[in-house]
Amino acid sequence: MLQDPLVGARHRGTDPVALDSTSARLLDATLACLARVGVSKTTLDDVAREAGCSRATLYRYFPGKPALIHAVVGREAGVLAHELQTAAANAGSLEDAAVAIVLRAADWLTTHPALVFVMTAEPDLLLPHLAFDGADRVLRAGAQVVAPALTPFVDPADAERAGEWLARMILSYVCSPTALVDLADPISVRRLVADFVAPGLASLSNAPRR
Repeated sequence: MLQDPLVGARHRGTDPVALDSTSARLLDATLACLARVGVSKTTLDDVAREAGCSRATLYRYFPGKPALIHAVVGREAGVLAHELQTAAANAGSLEDAAVAIVLRAADWLTTHPALVFVMTAEPDLLLPHLAFDGADRVLRAGAQVVAPALTPFVDPADAERAGEWLARMILSYVCSPTALVDLADPISVRRLVADFVAPGLASLSNAPRR
């Protein structure tokens, strides 16, 4: 069963993949298998073979496929959080940070090989996590991923609230693209942020009020 995307992920600062070499290799191998055949068809034997180790070694690190998938999702969420912080590091304002975050998140989500395969070939695995209670959990987790990149611009107590607002918008346009918004175009994204995102975040900004 596919674990809730991003659920259980935690911010890892500037070291989003603090793993020993074997566990990191196993997670890399899992991603390679997921990108090639998806979640349903990936087996522990496939992962062990891809990683160049025995099944027994894999089990010493991850006691089964659900634990392995959960670990992969958690690690990739940490990687994305770090990517978003880096993207927003030189932003001069909350609006600039939001634009940088949207651009980087959209690019990452739509070019991640394993995620793209699952979204294309196994959408039924993702659907339960994108609707009703599943969506609430994903958005809360998405907020945790986005929030660290916003903390220089909003009160820390409001960072997750602001992160959820951005996560909702990003996931909405990634999952339901429209010709009106091009998430790969900085001008289009800035217009979207200025019209629909910045007004909602303005009350949370810690910039001095004029």
